[in-house]
Amino acid sequence: MSVTARTSDWPGVRPEVVAEVVAGLSARLQKRLDGAAAKLAERPVAREGDEWRVEVDEETVLVLHAPGGVVAAEAGVRCGCLLAPACVHRAAAVTLCPLAEAEAEPGPEPEQEPEPRSDTHGAPGEPTGRPAADPIAGDPLTAVELAAVRHLHRAAAAVLAAGVSGAGAVSQAELLRAAHRARLAGLHRPAAAAVTVATRVRAARSGAPDHRLVDLVAGLRELLGLTTALATGTAPVAELRGTARQAYREEGGLRLYGLFAEPVLTATHAGAVSWAVDADGRLSTIAEVMPHDDAAAAPQAVGAGNRTVRLGDAALSHREFSRAGLAVQGATRSGGGRLGAGASVRAVRATGAAWTAEPAARLWSEPASAQVARALAAQELPYESRPAGSDLLFLDVTLLGTAPGPGGAPQLLARCTASGAQGGPVIVLRPAHEHPDLPFRANLALLATAPGLRLRVIGRLERADRPELRLLAIGTPPAAPDPLALSADRAGRVNLGLERLQTADLAASATASATVGEPADGSAEEPADGSTAPAPYGPPVHVLGRRVEQTVTTGRHALAPSEASAAADRGLLRAAGLATAAELLDGLRASAANQQRDVFGRIVTDDHEDFATAWLTAASYTEELATALCASAWSGEG
Repeated sequence: MSVTARTSDWPGVRPEVVAEVVAGLSARLQKRLDGAAAKLAERPVAREGDEWRVEVDEETVLVLHAPGGVVAAEAGVRCGCLLAPACVHRAAAVTLCPLAEAEAEPGPEPEQEPEPRSDTHGAPGEPTGRPAADPIAGDPLTAVELAAVRHLHRAAAAVLAAGVSGAGAVSQAELLRAAHRARLAGLHRPAAAAVTVATRVRAARSGAPDHRLVDLVAGLRELLGLTTALATGTAPVAELRGTARQAYREEGGLRLYGLFAEPVLTATHAGAVSWAVDADGRLSTIAEVMPHDDAAAAPQAVGAGNRTVRLGDAALSHREFSRAGLAVQGATRSGGGRLGAGASVRAVRATGAAWTAEPAARLWSEPASAQVARALAAQELPYESRPAGSDLLFLDVTLLGTAPGPGGAPQLLARCTASGAQGGPVIVLRPAHEHPDLPFRANLALLATAPGLRLRVIGRLERADRPELRLLAIGTPPAAPDPLALSADRAGRVNLGLERLQTADLAASATASATVGEPADGSAEEPADGSTAPAPYGPPVHVLGRRVEQTVTTGRHALAPSEASAAADRGLLRAAGLATAAELLDGLRASAANQQRDVFGRIVTDDHEDFATAWLTAASYTEELATALCASAWSGEG
């Protein structure tokens, strides 16, 4: 049953509180929990200080005590009905509350809210990398850790087998209970991955606008991969355990040069993050991210660009810092590049550097294919271990205009001309965030009217079987015949998520040829230089990929097509030379159907171990193949 409620109306709740409250229900009430949550979602919520009050009916009031906006203990949920505390109202309430971080992040700074992306819209600090397949290193798991891992694996496999449609509040609570047990055992990385999966299942069942099936698939693959690697000892245990806190190391003196700034907009947080490069070419970030009200999320993110950078005594905004510099003493920096803002840090404003001057210019000197390889390799690392900006690409491009994309929608194309070379790959430029109230989409629409314009760009790699880039900032490349006509205070660059381009900002020679790329009637033509859009069809990887996704949506029962349909899928994959994919799909279907039954034909309780293993193998294969196709597309081999 779908439950829709405004997350801003309810306080946050610790995952372990959800697990405890739901576990206190009888089996009969657990069956009624999803329906009770749907009814409670329709009731108005009133806040008085640290208490949220809901009138269940004329005689019953539900109170959630949430200091700081988070219900941190089971006693914080009180109900006035006769069945309390073992009533369905308390469990329904914590089911509707958004999940909060289980532990506050210690250290000079809280962990940075992740930058908004189209392919991953996760919770703060979530791990998204896959475990390495190296031999085991470090201390082996203790008996307590191994029991927690197996509990977590069973809970995750049960969610997968049920699918979004069947993973109700009880299944989610069991997953959160297993996550809490793993956290208490010191397995912080798999615990965080489990909370991420529970959050995304909730978003999928409620129809939240930020839900993306690809994110949920990635979360389940990550969680099952972690628990499998830990239980079998096929990867470094220390790396898979993760850490409870963000570690900062002393950096001493740093000379930082601002690169660009971008808005941060997730389901619960909004703000801005500034990117800088130091004299050694390393990237760092400074963020200003706060919880948001749904109604003002996008304006809050854009407005955060005008807030003062929180670092020492610096008195400049994020937009100003993206074009200026900082001289920092007593600097601290996390492994992910986040700069600490402790009391001992001192920072004063300094001059910036043009994108065409050192140290910024060296970021554009690396070939595009090498940058893509670096970004794809970083995806193998745990989120907290990835170098800052590992998914960013620094390219010189020439705009080609618009061309029809998959489904006929127009898309902006550009040819990569890194290091001055001609004949580079044709890439699709996309907005870094799809929210209509952020300037990204409007800015790309204006750029589409200027085919032939040469740009120096910063973007985020979109992993696909053709070159795609989520555009973040633009400037003018060296010796460009038609530089951007920007005012002096903009230092030759534009933050596309915080600032709006104007027609006057584009070179006159480029805007004069606008009709070449975009006809007056709005129809899409071929790019100005005769290039065509990258072919939307590649190897039929989707045949296996869609079965992997369907399983997550509707459970293992989704893999029971007719024999004719299965034979058609098998034939298509083998004809394309994807024999391994065909075998994996057959194995996935066989494991889905292989459920024991009793003498009356009823399905016997199954731990779904074999099915989860088959699904994880298929999902990992599609992941690796997608990565290989992306790399070959950028290298010109696709």
